[in-house]
Amino acid sequence: MLLAFFFKLRACGIPVSITEYLSLLGALEARICDYRVEAFYPLARCTLVKDERHYDRYDQAFAEYFRGAESLFDAVAGEIPEQWLRRQAELHLSEAERQRIESLGGWERLMETLRKRLAEQHRRHQGGNKMIGTAGTSPFGAYGYNPQGVRIGQHQSRHRRAVKVWDRREFRNLDDRLELGTRNLQMALRRLRKFARQGAAEELDLDATIAGTAKKAGLLDIHMIPERRNAVKVLLFLDVGGSMNDHVQICEELFSAARSEFRHLEYHYFHNFIYESVWKNNRRRHSERFATLDLIRTYGHDHKLIFVGDATMSPYEILYPGGSIEHWNEEPGSLWMQRLLEHYPGAVWLNPEPPARWPHTASVQLTRELLGERMYPLTVNGIETAMNELLSHH
Repeated sequence: MLLAFFFKLRACGIPVSITEYLSLLGALEARICDYRVEAFYPLARCTLVKDERHYDRYDQAFAEYFRGAESLFDAVAGEIPEQWLRRQAELHLSEAERQRIESLGGWERLMETLRKRLAEQHRRHQGGNKMIGTAGTSPFGAYGYNPQGVRIGQHQSRHRRAVKVWDRREFRNLDDRLELGTRNLQMALRRLRKFARQGAAEELDLDATIAGTAKKAGLLDIHMIPERRNAVKVLLFLDVGGSMNDHVQICEELFSAARSEFRHLEYHYFHNFIYESVWKNNRRRHSERFATLDLIRTYGHDHKLIFVGDATMSPYEILYPGGSIEHWNEEPGSLWMQRLLEHYPGAVWLNPEPPARWPHTASVQLTRELLGERMYPLTVNGIETAMNELLSHH
């Protein structure tokens, strides 16, 4: 079975060697992962694919070869997973049933209805379609389904359709020390270069030294010059939490590459979209914030603005006051984005989601329009194109 998978990868243009195949067999023999597709997928990719450029081909080959294998592994296991019992309250509807559930009719109506429910409800509800509860089709609650609602008291997102989340969630900082997989990203970021002589004179000027020594009849005349450094200034805004949890690794790789490549780099975090404030430490994001307006006043318009996020959210979060999923914003996110773009003409948005999905998400289309279509995929080629765009604003 795995030998055929090995040849499938080679047929798809992935340079897999017999040594790497034997490494995979050794890992399986050592029981590094169990017999689930979700566990086998990263193990096989780690042992068989040595270049990040081939990840997309690997995903396609894996999906084609193992389509339907998940149900086979489940049948072999012969046990009901414990999480199924724990989450028995979760509701899984068919597509036809989901289409029959209609949203409440807009942001204002949704908030108005939530206020009424809070005033009316005095006990726990489960399985209903009106009150705040679990495992139902109400727009308010957890572990149910509604195409447009407020998520309350749920461990994490399941359908990614909530327009607001009534929970205090904790995010972790991205690790800027990560080295594995950053090399290609560094090479892509290096397209954004503008060198200048900066700092103390600590680098030997060989040509001037030779010329000066010759003029002094062989008496050594050393000339020093400041080191050539990348003078480009970058403001990096990183989306964290929620659906971005799926993209932590690639964002950490980009963060590491940016920290090593740009001497003048300032970074901040945001969640879903830019509003009146951002933060630098996710563990203290509720207490230590930086006003977006202060950033505009502090950093000159010669800085390059780079947003990193999947732009996947409710359109309310971009267009409406109070639309933020975590707090009440007095002004819409679109207004704050316009202010930033007016001050920083050089700006791009890097999206870790595949471009094929962008046209099917309203918030992605809104973000692209605000950025003047300057959204690029978070891939090596996408970053190179984005850097060339920023260079055009020198």
